This record gives sequence, structure tokens and C-alpha cells, in this order.
Amino acid sequence: MNLSACQHSVIEQILHDDAPLPEAWDNARMQAGLAIYRNGYRSRLVDALAETFPRTRQWVGEESFERAAAHHHIVNPPSHWSLDRAGQGFAETLTTLFARDPEVPELAQLEWDMHLAFVASDAAPMDAAGFSAATAAFADDEWESLRLVLQPALTIRPVRSAVAGIWRALSESTDPPHEPMLAEPAYLLVWRDGAMPVFRTAAADEAACLQLVRDGATFGELCLHLARTAPEDAAANAGKFLGTWLDDALIVGLR
Repeated sequence: MNLSACQHSVIEQILHDDAPLPEAWDNARMQAGLAIYRNGYRSRLVDALAETFPRTRQWVGEESFERAAAHHHIVNPPSHWSLDRAGQGFAETLTTLFARDPEVPELAQLEWDMHLAFVASDAAPMDAAGFSAATAAFADDEWESLRLVLQPALTIRPVRSAVAGIWRALSESTDPPHEPMLAEPAYLLVWRDGAMPVFRTAAADEAACLQLVRDGATFGELCLHLARTAPEDAAANAGKFLGTWLDDALIVGLR
């Protein structure tokens, strides 16, 4: 067996318990050694998930979390060189394993989005003063064609559970929300403020506007959308959302 074939065989043995051993390796000593190596490899991957999803681990308990993490890595072995990506798809795995507890995968998704926000590309936010200076001489047509550039770290995700309250309760060792499910679906925004990932909930109208902006809509198109959905409050909502996004450091440039 050449080196490449040997390496692939070892990888198969680590990832799959039932992978057939090469005839030369099919002995008790080799099987015991591979079992030790396989256990160490999987334990390190479980540890990596525990570091990325600490609140999810708190919420479901250590034993349930470790079983779910081990299952995830058996079904979805890592394909990236960095352990930073070991949690890719873990929320989807939990959707299946915790089908009766939808707050579990949503909590994991929040932690994953925060993890990705932490390692996202840097982008200097634009504050209200900078925005005012940049747009002070704008004519009406320039306002209509203006496009806002949002933070690359921003994610906009619908949620059904009180995941924001659950995360904060776990972080602050306080009582979690009495009812884990929301009365109405909402949206969760995750981004990075300086060096720290942060999040907040948003109503459907704001989330829809942010999504339009991220998809490339102009400020004029945003105002038209608001005029269709809430004509009596369109101008006020446009100003309110713009001010909120500047305060939250979501806007990093203009086009």
C-alpha cells in the first residue's frame, strides 16, 4: 500500500467505525490503537462544539449535548482545515434531534451566527455625523439612487422562539422566559459591534427593509416599499430605521 492509500485508509477508519481494515492491519493491536485515536479525534471535535455553542450546551445539558455533537460529526465529518468551521450545520442537526424543542436549534443558530460575526471581515461603521456630512448636498434624485452598504457580519434570521431571552438568561444566570415560544414570529439580527458579536430582535417590517437594502435596493426603492406597506408612516419609518441602523453601526458605507 502506498502512502496516499495508507493515509486515506486511516482517515476512513477515524471517520467510520465500520470501514474495512486493510488485511495487513486487521489485528487486535491495530484495532485497539485506531479506537483510541478515533475516540480522541471525536472528543476534540465535541470540545470544539462545546466552545462554540456554550449556551446551547447549558440549555440541553452536558450529556444530551455531547450525544448530539458526536452524532453531528459522525453524520457530517468536518471538511474544513480549521476547527473554527467545525460547527457548520450543527443547528440543522439539532433541528432533527430536537424536533419537539425548536428553541434548541434556534439557540445554536444564534451562537453560530455570533461566531461567524466574530471572524467576519472588518468594516468601519458610519456614524450619524458622517452620514449627514456625506449626504448634506444630496438632491432628490441622489437620495432616490442612494444605496446603503451594510456590515458584512450582519445576519437576518426569522425565529419562532424566545431565543434572545433564553441566551441572555443563560449568560446572566437568571430565569429564562416562562414561555419558550413567541406569540408571533420575529427576526433576529446578529452583527459585530467593534470586536464583539451582538444581536437584537427586530419586527418583520424592519427585517424586510434590511433585507431589501442588503439585496441592493436603493433608498428610493426602500421608501416605495414602506409606502406600500404602511403609507401613513412611510416617511417616519424610513427615518426611524435609518437612525437605528446608524446607531447600531450596521451601515459601513454609501454607494
